[in-house]
Amino acid sequence: MKTQYYTATSLDGFIATENDSLEWLFALADLSESSYPEFIAEVGALAMGSATYEWMIRNATKVSQETGSPWPYTQPTWVFSNRDLPTIDGADIRFANGGVDQFHSEMRAAAGTKNIWLVGGGDLAGQFYDVGLLDELIVQIGSVTLGKGKPLFPRRALSSNLKLKSVTQMGESMAELRYEVHKKHENKEAEQGGTPQPPVPC
Repeated sequence: MKTQYYTATSLDGFIATENDSLEWLFALADLSESSYPEFIAEVGALAMGSATYEWMIRNATKVSQETGSPWPYTQPTWVFSNRDLPTIDGADIRFANGGVDQFHSEMRAAAGTKNIWLVGGGDLAGQFYDVGLLDELIVQIGSVTLGKGKPLFPRRALSSNLKLKSVTQMGESMAELRYEVHKKHENKEAEQGGTPQPPVPC
């Protein structure tokens, strides 16, 4: 079971526009022709930030056109927010107010043998990374630039923490990169148990 940040980004590193819109992405790829069907079949629980959740509520019609449902998930979803947000009829939504590490074991229990998907945004995925709970980044890069917007992953992660596992072209507009995340405590243990490692250049 893995905790995965599966997302799409523009060439210049933004997952959404300044007003959290994802419409730039819909023109680039067909979900049925991407890795999404295989990916979502192995997902047992979701984590989502409040901005992503609110965007889905505001754009329920567009989401329905692209996915077939205004709320296309059957899995339980933890929405991280310190505000009161509306619920969605028929959706298993669980609002979480607190650190991501406080809810991870609950999410793991719900997911069973399947994976946890960090839907977004980037700062939420970064919070899982900060406490050593992020296992994999799956990033689909689209052939578009946004200029500014919501960043893909607003954290400093050196190459010693991210190991590229695969690169896959998806049509003429997307490329998918998969990274394994080496946990910070694993790196510290390796350094303590062997020859001191040279500093990684910034």
